[in-house]
Amino acid sequence: MPMPIRLSPSLFLRLHSALFAMALASAPALAQQGQPARPGVAISAIHATENTPITSGIVWRVLREDPNGGPAVIVARSTAAAPVFALEPGPYVVHAAYGYASGTRRISVPPSGNLSDRVTLSAGGLKLAGAIGDRAIPAAVITFSVFVPLAGNSEGRLVAENVKAGEILRLPEGTYHVVSTHGDANAIRRADVKVESGRLIEATLHHRAAKATLKLVAAPGGEAFAGTAFTVLTPGGDVIREAIGAFPEIILAEGEYVLIARQGGEVHTHEFRIEAGLDRDIEVIARR
Repeated sequence: MPMPIRLSPSLFLRLHSALFAMALASAPALAQQGQPARPGVAISAIHATENTPITSGIVWRVLREDPNGGPAVIVARSTAAAPVFALEPGPYVVHAAYGYASGTRRISVPPSGNLSDRVTLSAGGLKLAGAIGDRAIPAAVITFSVFVPLAGNSEGRLVAENVKAGEILRLPEGTYHVVSTHGDANAIRRADVKVESGRLIEATLHHRAAKATLKLVAAPGGEAFAGTAFTVLTPGGDVIREAIGAFPEIILAEGEYVLIARQGGEVHTHEFRIEAGLDRDIEVIARR
């Protein structure tokens, strides 16, 4: 896989200027072919606090404004870092979408000559991971939801859900509430994370949980009965998870539990405890 190329701000601007000059040089050739040359509009984006160029991940849309007050119409799109658009004279709105962040800029293209402008974005990146102790949780068994806190509601408005570990979210600068779910039961962790403009923030949420393999057996270490219906409850009787099978696996938060196993019209119970990071078999002995 080719390595990404990182450009310094000064080199990026020099390259952008060179590309802009090349685009302008093509305008006379179009005129010689009988096509009217349109002004070249060069657009780029920078981070608000760092004033550094954004070199990837932007989706550009250029909308032509109706001087009579009608709706604006999209006339150009680009995913280039610093595109050059050939536009007819008139008023436009340039929209830059950077993941969940965005910015706009109004421009007026002159009848002749060329234009260079830029959009400033207050946005950064957020990369999430989960761990139990010093062991990373595999991306296949953990997901994240990201919220914007609201007044009187710490969880607030949902921004993104089912976010995978290692995925980079581009977000407006600010503080976010992150909910991490390990497995599909009750192993949940929460944290507030601050995203800063122009920076990639990497946050790891530490879970206190473990994997329990449920079994109904005739004797300790014996073969598990197939088709057993299991119910995991809290000591107070709240249902945490239900499963059917010979040995279903469930990820549970650290704590005390009661396991009910139903097989062939008979009901068997067993109390057990989950300790963080200690995966284990939970056997229910079928006493007849």
